[in-house]
Order: sequence, then structure tokens, then C-alpha cells
Amino acid sequence: MMATGPQDPADSLFDIRPADTDEDSRAAEAMRAEPQRPDAPLAVRMRPRSLDEIVGQDHLLGAGSPLRRLIDGSGVSSVLLYGPPGTGKTTMASLISAATGGTFEALSALSSGVKEVRAVIDTARRRLANGRQTVLFIDEIHRFSKTQQDALLDAVENRIVLLVAATTENPSFSVVAPLLSRSLVLQLRSLGDDSIVELLRRALADPRGLGAAVDIDDAAMTHLVAVAGGDARRALTALEAAAQVATGRQTAGSTDSADSSGGTDDSDDTIRPVIMLADVESAIDRAAVRYDRDGDQHYDVTSAFIKSIRGSDVDAALHYLARMIVAGEDPRFIARRLMIHASEDIGMADPTALQTAVAAAHVVNMVGMPEAKLALAQATIHLASAPKSAGVVSSIGAAIADVQAGKAGAVPAHLRDGHYAGAKKLGNAVGYRYPHDDPDGVVRQQYPPDELVGVDYYEPTGRGVERELSTRLPRLRAIVRGLTGRR
Repeated sequence: MMATGPQDPADSLFDIRPADTDEDSRAAEAMRAEPQRPDAPLAVRMRPRSLDEIVGQDHLLGAGSPLRRLIDGSGVSSVLLYGPPGTGKTTMASLISAATGGTFEALSALSSGVKEVRAVIDTARRRLANGRQTVLFIDEIHRFSKTQQDALLDAVENRIVLLVAATTENPSFSVVAPLLSRSLVLQLRSLGDDSIVELLRRALADPRGLGAAVDIDDAAMTHLVAVAGGDARRALTALEAAAQVATGRQTAGSTDSADSSGGTDDSDDTIRPVIMLADVESAIDRAAVRYDRDGDQHYDVTSAFIKSIRGSDVDAALHYLARMIVAGEDPRFIARRLMIHASEDIGMADPTALQTAVAAAHVVNMVGMPEAKLALAQATIHLASAPKSAGVVSSIGAAIADVQAGKAGAVPAHLRDGHYAGAKKLGNAVGYRYPHDDPDGVVRQQYPPDELVGVDYYEPTGRGVERELSTRLPRLRAIVRGLTGRR
């Protein structure tokens, strides 16, 4: 079995069903037979072993769904699993691999090239000649170059391999079109709070996890859910660290008690450590923040964030941004608010504000947290310090109001489409003046319907770039409307 990088079989994330009796099959059987190491990370120990153990992703796992058929072993499609970290992409690849009964091969786009891809395909072709399927799992396929992805096409097309690829980026932008067309694209979603709670409580009770050795109080659970941010792996890693802190705290307390009393109390052995909020904070070095992503705090902090940007208070805006980040707010939500604000409260006073906000959203999608917090902070600083204008909002609002009031007359004939037979007989496009024929690129010509001639929707302020527009726009309107004597 080929894999990139050193791997400890006991740490395997995949259950591999034995094929026949070749070396790969014997290795797979040995891996399945070896018990899980008790010191393996909690997230590894709690990896779902069946469909029933998968938490969340109900939209993909309904009866008869393509993904369920794949995991049940009745599907044959290659699949691209697209979603944020910690949503189950690797888990589902594991279950698909086990269900097919074939040999599992794993490649990482971080360390594999075309040579490694072709080597796996050559091996898979020989296996297929002997009646055995190969499941090829590629993690972070968006990091593969076009050449590397193209090397997979024939093998996927002819089902020499069953490809299961995982990516955190939208495959429409990061995977070549021919590979997309040969694969089933399934989008996984960040886990909801209820799913994270279910996952954590299962890990607390399951013998594979913490085996009911510790309890947890409500405040600690709430904070774990908040910092998880919909990421199952992050939630389990934080729980494991917090459990170690709580156990260490109780052990230290018991030792102090024994030292002071000169003996031990056997009854203390039955008391389980309780994970407290302070244990979670200590374990992940992150203070609790009053913030409920579905409650008043969510809306209050978001409102304060936007109003601080609108009020040009850079420091307050950064404070509220930090509160959202520390509390585990979805960074995509923050990026969306910044993009909206760039047009809503800045607009043409600084047209580059929208570019910065959109760029920050791209960083969130392509890089992810925690690094994306820098782009969010940069966009926040830009927007808060930019000149402000509500001109975009008021102008489109006034235009929509007129349309809704029935002011939507006929398009002037000279502006209508003239690119079809018979258009000119109808008068379409006749008399249209091409602005680029004018030295200034602006000509006298009616553009709005008759009912709206002379109506001004956009009124620039005297702030930022709009200071220039407030001078130039009246001149443009005068020329277009024939108020200057120009023809």
C-alpha cells in the first residue's frame, strides 16, 4: 500500500478491508487486526466506523443518496468531498474505502507529484486485471497542479481507480473541468452546535474516547462548542486537552490533601474530575467571551462591529472583530458583513474598499483560519478609516422605488438590440450614437425612458473620491442631457 510520508499503522485513520492474499492485503489485514493505541489522539480514536456514527451532514446521507450508496458499498462514482476542515471528509473516504472491499491508496497533494500519481495508477491497473478495485484517496486535491490532475483523468474515466478526493476549496475553481465532470461533487457543511455537543458527549462516554472518566459542566461545554467553530477535530482536540488539565488539577488537589492529612481517603477514588470553564481556557489558552452565535450577543456584537466601522472608530471595530474571532464566529460571516458594508457605507467615496473586502473573503475561503484573521483585520482597518458615503444605498433605493411605482417606460428605440434580422425595420438601434466616436467619450443622447428623463438618483458627497465625482457628475449629466449647447 502506498502512502506519502511516514505512517504508523496503529495511527491509521482508515479501516481497510482485505483484498486477497498479496502483500498489500496482508498488510491491510495486519492493520485491521492491531488494536487502537490508547495514546492515539482522541480525534483519531473517535473517528466514525459506520454511517450510524457520523454526526451532521444529514443533507448528504439521506436514504438512497449517492454518498450513502458509496458508503454502503453500492455506488461506483468517483467523488470530490468539498467542505471546511473537521467536517468528515477523511472519515467518509475511510468508510467508502472499507465498503468497496478494494485496496486503499492515499496520496497527499502536499508531497506527491505526477510520478507518484502514475505509479499508483499503474499498480491499480494490475490489480484491476486480477479483479480487485483500488480506492485512491487524495487529500487537498486543490493543491495539485493542472498537470497532476490531468494525469488522473484516464484512470477515473475508465474506473481503474475509484477516486475519493478532499478539498477545502470550491472545486469549481480549484479542480480542472474534465475531472469535475467525471466525479460526483458533494459539499459538506460545518457542524452545527447540536452536532458538536453530541460529538463531545459521545467522546466523554465512549470507551474508545474518555470512557466516562471525566465529567464536564455546562459552561465548559458551551465554550468548547464556541471555540470549535463547527470543526469536529478541533472540538475533540480541545476536549482532550481540557480533560488532561482537569485530571491533573484533581490529582494535584488529592496529593495536597493527602500530604496535609498524612494519609489518603479511598472514597476520593470514585470522584470523577469535572472539566470546568477554567480548564478549557487553560487548555487552549483562550478566554471565554460572552457571545452566543444564535442569540442576542451575536447580533449585538455584529451591530457594534458595523457601527464602529461606519463611525470610523478603527480601534473599536478591531475590538469587536477580535471578540467574534475569539468566540469562534464563522469567518465567512464576518467577511460577508465587510463586503456588504464596503458598498453600504463607503461606496464610491473609496471604491477600493469593496476590493479589499472581497479580497479578504477570498483569503478566508482559500487560506482559512487562523491566518485569515489578518486579512479580516486589514479589511476592517481599511473600511473603518475610509471616507464614508451612503450614496450607493440611497441611489439604488430611489431607482428601485421608481420601478416599483410603475415608472418603467419603454426603452428608447435607439438603445434597443439591433443584432437580429428585421431589427432596423422596427427602428431598433437606429440613430444610436457611439460615445467612443467623440473626443471626450461622452455624447448628447437619451438613455432613460421618457418618464425618467432628468431624474437624478446618485448624489455624491464631498468626501473621498466622491469629492471629484461631485464636480464631474454634473458636467456629464449636462452633456448627456444637452444642457451645454453641445450636439
